[in-house]
Amino acid sequence: MSSIEPHRALSFAVAYRMLGSVAEAEDVVQEALLRLHQADEVANPDAFLTTVTTRLAIDVLRSARVKREAYVGSWLPEPLVEEDAARIVETDETVSLAFLVALERLTPDERAVLVLREAFDYGFDEIADVVGKDPANCRQILSRARRRVAEDRRRFDPDPDEGRALALRFLEAARKGDMDGLVAMLAQDAVLVGDGGGKARSIPHPMVGAAAVAKAIVAFYGQTEALGVTLEPAWVNGGPGFRTIDADGRLANVVALDVAEGRIGAIYSMLNPDKLQHLGETSTIALRPQFSRP
Repeated sequence: MSSIEPHRALSFAVAYRMLGSVAEAEDVVQEALLRLHQADEVANPDAFLTTVTTRLAIDVLRSARVKREAYVGSWLPEPLVEEDAARIVETDETVSLAFLVALERLTPDERAVLVLREAFDYGFDEIADVVGKDPANCRQILSRARRRVAEDRRRFDPDPDEGRALALRFLEAARKGDMDGLVAMLAQDAVLVGDGGGKARSIPHPMVGAAAVAKAIVAFYGQTEALGVTLEPAWVNGGPGFRTIDADGRLANVVALDVAEGRIGAIYSMLNPDKLQHLGETSTIALRPQFSRP
C-alpha cells in the first residue's frame, strides 16, 4: 500500500459521510490530498486532512442545497457495496443509509459537528478548530443536530450474520410473492424509499406501512424471472441488502435494508443510474406494474 493510501481512505471516510455522494467525495479527496502535498511541514497529516476535507465538504453542501431541493423524487445517498461484507466493511452506523438519510435534515455545520463527533470521536476543542467555532457553541450544535435526526434513527442492529439471514429470507419471500412472509419481517411502520432521480421509474414518495411496502416489493421483485434479472445479496453501507442485475449483467438497482430488533424498518432502493455508475456498468429496468399507492 502506498504511503498516500491511508490518508486517502481517511479523507474519503470524512467526505462520504458529509456528502453522501461517492463522486462528490472523490472530488473533495483529490483537492484535500493536493493541499496536503503542497503544504509545508505538516506535523499531523490526519488532522490536516480531516480539517481540509470537512471544510471543503461544507462548501460543497452549501452550493448543492438548491440542486438537491430540485431533485426529482426522494434523494438517497450513493451506495457503497461490498460482496464479502462481514469481513471487508466495518459495520458502522455512521455509514448506514439510515444515518446518511437522517443527516440530510441538518445544516452543513450541524452535519460536520455530528459526523466528527459520532463517526470519528473528535473532542470539542478539535471540532471547534475544524469548523471555526468555539467549543461551547459546538456542544450546542451537536445537541441540536442530535435532536433533529433523532426521529429518523432506529436502534442500529450490528450483527452481520442475522442481517444477512434476514435479507436472504426477504428476497425469497419477495420472489415467491409471499405477502404474509414479508409483512412478518417488516416493522409495522416500515418505510420504502425509492430514488430514481427522474431517470428510472420508482415510487414518487416514501411508502409507509408493512402491508403497503410488502405489496410494492412483490409488484417488482416478484417478476424477476419474467424480466430476466437476478437478485444478489450484498452488504450495502455496512448493512444487509442486495442488488439487481439485468439480463446483460448490468447493475440496475441497489437496495439497503435497515434492520432493528430483528425486523426491517426501512428499505432504501437506489435506481438512479447516475448514483450507481461507480459500481460498474448500469441499466434501468422497466417496472411492470408501476408502483402505486394503495
